[in-house]
Amino acid sequence: MQSLTERRKQIKEKLLDSSKKSKVIVGMGTCGIAAGAKQVLSAMKEEAAKEGLEVEFLHTGCIGMCHREVNVEVSLPGKPNIIYGDVTPEIAKEIVQVHLKNGEVLTKAVVAQVKKGEEELYEGIPQLMELPFYSKQYRKVLKNCGKINPDSIEEYIANDGYLALENVLSKMSQEEVIEHVKKSGLRGRGGGGFPTGLKWEFTYKAEGDKKYVVCNADEGDPGAFMDRSVLEGDPHALLEGMLICGYAVGADEGYIYVRAEYPLAIQRLKNAIQQAEKEGLLGENILDSGFNFKLNIKAGAGAFVCGEETALLASIEGERGMPRVRPPFPAQKGLWGKPTNINNVETYANVPDILRTSGDEYARVGTEGSKGTKVFAITGKVQRTGLAEVPMGITMREIIYDIGGGIQNDKKYKAVQIGGPSGGCLPEKLLDLPVDYDSLKEVGAMMGSGGLVVMDETTCMVDVARFFLTFTQKESCGKCTPCREGTKRMLEILERITKGQGEKKDLQDLERLGKVIKSTALCGLGQTAPNPVLTTMKYFKDEYLAHINDKKCPAGVCKELITYRIDQEKCTGCTLCAKHCPVGAITGEKKQPHYIDPEKCTRCGVCITKCKKDAIYLA
Repeated sequence: MQSLTERRKQIKEKLLDSSKKSKVIVGMGTCGIAAGAKQVLSAMKEEAAKEGLEVEFLHTGCIGMCHREVNVEVSLPGKPNIIYGDVTPEIAKEIVQVHLKNGEVLTKAVVAQVKKGEEELYEGIPQLMELPFYSKQYRKVLKNCGKINPDSIEEYIANDGYLALENVLSKMSQEEVIEHVKKSGLRGRGGGGFPTGLKWEFTYKAEGDKKYVVCNADEGDPGAFMDRSVLEGDPHALLEGMLICGYAVGADEGYIYVRAEYPLAIQRLKNAIQQAEKEGLLGENILDSGFNFKLNIKAGAGAFVCGEETALLASIEGERGMPRVRPPFPAQKGLWGKPTNINNVETYANVPDILRTSGDEYARVGTEGSKGTKVFAITGKVQRTGLAEVPMGITMREIIYDIGGGIQNDKKYKAVQIGGPSGGCLPEKLLDLPVDYDSLKEVGAMMGSGGLVVMDETTCMVDVARFFLTFTQKESCGKCTPCREGTKRMLEILERITKGQGEKKDLQDLERLGKVIKSTALCGLGQTAPNPVLTTMKYFKDEYLAHINDKKCPAGVCKELITYRIDQEKCTGCTLCAKHCPVGAITGEKKQPHYIDPEKCTRCGVCITKCKKDAIYLA
């Protein structure tokens, strides 16, 4: 049987020969497809066929620049690759005519160039990793995303894929693998931050005739898409990480629990599993080592609580997804009562890199208590949304301003929500806080899975707390009283405050309820649900007091607490506001100052957007 080393050499020779062809690579992750990647690809194929050009069309996952989708990469023999952004079908046709046909760069759409070898760089076009969005990134987990074809196991193997598995199965004992993971300092990237090597060791030492490895790919946080991008862009990295874990803990079967709302990720995972089985990297006697491992996919039904590991296990077993009392922990008694190791996608995707080099080498990046890198999904009121992988210990300011480009429309930064619905809201004074597990915990937040939602001055922090608590209250499984009843009471108080019916004692009640829920709820969902409320009360108490004492919403978000007025000196009577008011609340003669009837006004804000004189304001 051909060894994996020989197979890798064969594939590299094949790809080297393929590099002599003209290629077009379109970003076909979910974000790219949503932005119109399929239409762009179709337009380029049609234009190339019309011109009789021989071009190989390929697809890849998300390169991280969601703010520039659709992304298209053009590769011509002997030239650096050129990446284009914001590509439409019309621009796609121009790329074919200008770049593929005439060999010139379409400058109006170019983003960056990527050097493949000894090619001479184009003048005036930045290299990809020199762009501000990438300059402070350290891409390890995402190194293949946007670079390789996720549906090609050959491209993964050519980029050192399954090299770590080969090393492990041929040279290392189970204990040695676990020791490397422990030395790396890798902590769970799903939110809790528990030491990965320690969790593996618990499962390895647990007694049982059958053991399982489970991947938590039930990414449910609003604004989070880190795991989805890895599954869509580099699915074999997850498979390799799970295979190594299976060998280390003594498991011969694994489950990937992935959201049913991720159809593209599921499709690419299924394809990756089939390819790995065909290559002898999954199944019986893997790489002639005697190690057997089978992988299954379980599509979740979209319940947020199933992100909690014991609820996830119950769902795989066909039961209702509800948390179980711990101990025993899954490492001792997990899936079908057998010892089970559970990590999320990003955690497993870190493992091949650790075992390709060493645990000590991996630990060179990061802080004392938080090693390696972290992938963040940057969303909200920020210039450059997307996916960024950064070293632990970087500051929030660097992520938001250097990578994200700062706040949209020159607005003022107000807060960033980190850790999803169970995370915390951090104010401007904490922008220089190092981003690691322990620093975030000290200020009442948490790393979570890596979602960052940036907010500006137009955001009402009381409304933000209400929004996230609405989400967690709705997603509560209802099994324990603190979460089921406590979050409901907290939400009722917040809704009263946003409607101008709040009282000062409500703040004391919210804090008391929040602390009780955190200390008594059964699972992580309930224990962290009060975080958005407690952190906004801590860092934005003045906004709560304005809602309660002054019956005003400073950000102008809570409708019951705002009144629209027209500045009589600025109003020229152009009638634009009156014409567009959906309820006829604005009256006045043409070329005369107008008035808004507060009884009729629904506070929709249309009048403000239509007024060209800035005459309408919030009172």
